[in-house]
Amino acid sequence: MHEEYEEFPLSSLHGKFVIGLTGNIATGKSVVRRMLEHLGAYTIDADALTHRAYAKGAPGFQPVIDKFGKWLLNREGEIDRKKLGNLVFGDPEAMRQLEDIVHPLVRQATELLIKRASQPVVVIEAIKLLEGDLRKVCDSIWVTNAPEVIQVERLMRKRGFTRDQAQERVRLQSSQNAKVNMANIVITNTGSYDDLWKQVNEAWKEIVPGAQEAPADTVKVRKPAGGGELSTQRGKPKHAASIAELITRLSKGKRKMTVDEVMESFGDKAYMLLLVDSHAMGVAGWQVENLVTRTTDIFLEENLDKAKALEALVQGVENASAELQSEASLIFPMDELGAQESLWQKLGYEKRTPESLGVQAWQEAAAEAASAGSVLFFKQLRQDRVLRPI
Repeated sequence: MHEEYEEFPLSSLHGKFVIGLTGNIATGKSVVRRMLEHLGAYTIDADALTHRAYAKGAPGFQPVIDKFGKWLLNREGEIDRKKLGNLVFGDPEAMRQLEDIVHPLVRQATELLIKRASQPVVVIEAIKLLEGDLRKVCDSIWVTNAPEVIQVERLMRKRGFTRDQAQERVRLQSSQNAKVNMANIVITNTGSYDDLWKQVNEAWKEIVPGAQEAPADTVKVRKPAGGGELSTQRGKPKHAASIAELITRLSKGKRKMTVDEVMESFGDKAYMLLLVDSHAMGVAGWQVENLVTRTTDIFLEENLDKAKALEALVQGVENASAELQSEASLIFPMDELGAQESLWQKLGYEKRTPESLGVQAWQEAAAEAASAGSVLFFKQLRQDRVLRPI
């Protein structure tokens, strides 16, 4: 279902055009949100903000404990999300009480992020977007849709659910058809990344006048004959072939990537290309999720000055992260790069463990992104955190 947009209408909320993105579990909301980010939108995961709202020290922490009890706390004194989830998913009244606590806080945080965003288009992803106040600030409602059999298969593959558990979780949610009927734009996600990207790109052009298809790939990967000035460029899906070649070659085959695999990974992360006179000489895979930057893949040509190349590549990621209002940067270098602590210190990073980061959202991001053999380096990017403890 599509509505025609004759012009680029502005939301009353800080002069931004706001897309509300929703859909039931395992229909691909987060992948579509990431695609819209690649196209130039500022995106907000309202469900992640919900978790922040009742993190230890955050404004919703004590009200949740007062309402439901200290039995929710784990050994670190934080609210155990699994316990809380088991409580509210089976009890509509408990869910309403929790939402009464966290939804106003999420609304405040969302408004702050929208106000600070430099991008003219903002996307708010929320599974209960249509049931709450966030719907009121949206200029266009987008709904992701998928057949139940695909939802169940995704939950089994990605979250380790049994078939019965997956079917129960899918069927506990509100009607998907009702969401589709309220949508301005419906994105049907049956598993093909190329098809999904085409739908998102067409819908984006429908609401953003002048938006064009990306031009052909112009980034080269051959080494230049001599030295040159280092620069960075955010990789786009149009650069998929270059990125696949770079990662495969620079990892010496340890990370063999195809174009299709890179295209699929764009639903989860972004890439920063390191250029020397327009020739790609390095690449970093990174993402900003829940206002935390995670850089998990760094590959550089061997003949580069490592210190200068790394400085340029990391600065490129940090600049892009600032546009996405990231609070902290977590980098997980492997092998030789992970051993060069002094090099990272010059860039303002400290070698840390996830447990030492202090902020629950940062700790969780570090624990999720760490891999065997990697080292964690941390840098705080901004002091004015969203949902700062009161």
